[in-house]
Amino acid sequence: MIKLGRLNHCGIMTNYACTAACRHCLYACSMERTGGYIAENMMDEVCDALKKGGCHSVHIGGGEPFMDFEALLQLLQKLNRSGIAVDYIETNAYWASDESQMKERLTRLSAVGVDALCISIDPFHAEYIPLRLPLNLANHCRHLGFGYFLWQERFLPMLKNVDPNHSHDRAALEKNISPKYIHDTSQAYGLRMGGRAINIEEEYAMRKPFEHFLVSEPCRGLLSVNHFHIDMYGKFIPPGCTGFAIPMNEMLDGLPAGKYPVFEILLTKGAKGLADYAIEKGFTPDSQGYTSRCALCFHVRHWLSKHGECPELDLEHYEHSLLYYDK
Repeated sequence: MIKLGRLNHCGIMTNYACTAACRHCLYACSMERTGGYIAENMMDEVCDALKKGGCHSVHIGGGEPFMDFEALLQLLQKLNRSGIAVDYIETNAYWASDESQMKERLTRLSAVGVDALCISIDPFHAEYIPLRLPLNLANHCRHLGFGYFLWQERFLPMLKNVDPNHSHDRAALEKNISPKYIHDTSQAYGLRMGGRAINIEEEYAMRKPFEHFLVSEPCRGLLSVNHFHIDMYGKFIPPGCTGFAIPMNEMLDGLPAGKYPVFEILLTKGAKGLADYAIEKGFTPDSQGYTSRCALCFHVRHWLSKHGECPELDLEHYEHSLLYYDK
């Protein structure tokens, strides 16, 4: 039986909607994603699942968690009552233009035990969020003594010639940063090429024949309990491998053999097993090849999410991963 061990650190995804649609987003978030914000009953289910699995700390992400601040506070209060600590909340700082609002929100966060923000700042976010906003929020946190860190501060030198008062398209950032800013930013991040980032890899990496990636090494990382996520629907998302949609409670109780064939095959037979399974169902490999084993796996799972009976796969994720990337 496939089952998670004792849980370590978890991220809770409050939503898939976001005021940005960053080209490296592992979860393919954007303003066009459906579902709204995590519902109150699901907040309770997530808290119960984390307690059941022995998880004592989380971070809050999305999407953009601040898109429904009152609901965010409600989630934080429930976590607090459940004895689950919040290490930080992620935000792209789209809301950080009003000083009184920043002060009010940080004060209310402090009141429910939150003392740190993870503020996104990099060239990919600069395509949607004016640089002055994350810098405003960081300065305000510093002034109020509220904890924060810039994710990632290393990108500030790359952004020194970017007008902080506006967002910028690819052409402007290629002019003001580098013609290779997409490649360079992804390399600096050390990105796992999943979600929307699959498009970065396919622009810059060499393709190799399909057969090159047919290895039987199991993908054991799918059961990692370090920095995994639970989304707004209570689904388990393995670290760095998105597109699965298996209820967290089932992952904790154990999965019956055969219920989730794609997940089971990857755990036991790796990319070769998955490719064999898909080919039996009618999948045709791309004659131009693939850029990596993960890219092959992504496209096989995308195909299966449309053509196979695979309840563990989230078609919306794969479809949205292939949007918002202007080559």
